[in-house]
Amino acid sequence: MKHKITLANGTRIPALGQGTWHIGDNEKTRTHEIESIQAGIASGMTLIDTAEMYGNGRAEQLVGEAINAINRKDLYIVSKVLPQNAGGQKLERSLDGSLNRLKTDYLDLYLYHWRGSYPLQETVDRMEEMVQKGKIRAWGVSNFDIDDMEELLSCRNGNHCMVNQVLYHLGSRGIEFSLLPWMIKHQVALMAYCPLAQGGDLRKGLFTNPVIVKLAQKYKADVSQILLAWSIRNGKTVAIPKSARKERTLLNAAADSIHLTDEDLQLIDSEYPAPTKKMHLDVQ
Repeated sequence: MKHKITLANGTRIPALGQGTWHIGDNEKTRTHEIESIQAGIASGMTLIDTAEMYGNGRAEQLVGEAINAINRKDLYIVSKVLPQNAGGQKLERSLDGSLNRLKTDYLDLYLYHWRGSYPLQETVDRMEEMVQKGKIRAWGVSNFDIDDMEELLSCRNGNHCMVNQVLYHLGSRGIEFSLLPWMIKHQVALMAYCPLAQGGDLRKGLFTNPVIVKLAQKYKADVSQILLAWSIRNGKTVAIPKSARKERTLLNAAADSIHLTDEDLQLIDSEYPAPTKKMHLDVQ
């Protein structure tokens, strides 16, 4: 994988990883989903993102099965804790459940899935405790807007947050106005979920836009590869597209070889301009 980013703690990770939302829910497609994850790993997409919420743990179980015969040191495994479990002894119990399902003794990154009722300081303290115990290597957050990030930074050890995972794709650029610049300034990496959008007219529009289609033709690529190349263009973003099919996963991985020029990016901006004002944090 050519495109990589460096986290604030010095860890280098691939800019293209694999998402697992809605994976593991159907027993009939399980074999194909496992093959898809394994093909992605073989292609350099060694970062795998999952969560205890996904299928009530079924996604983690599937990932655990997919990575069982792979050297753990070659992988970067990310999971998330639900808000109601993000404090007290619940956080460690949730983490242990994730570790058991994933068949590993540590996570490379553990994310607070979205804000709940626990005080941020409580969650940060528990995350730090898990780092000290060796159960996680680092921690971060998900679905945090700039006000949340400011509050997090004011917490003791809040600056240890490595990542903020939020919705980000060509049709949802709102974070570029204030949140993303703040994250870059404070060395918090962006992890973009649903980088290819998630169904509906918006996704259809992205995949049929004449400018995007023309760029795909220029690079002899699939439209999805142009969208992924765009999402990781700044060298500070990890995109985690989900795929349940090996062929699609291999297409996603090949987006790593596409380098969009300044002219390409200007054409894309003319169709999908960057925001000119603060926007509400988009969620899927």
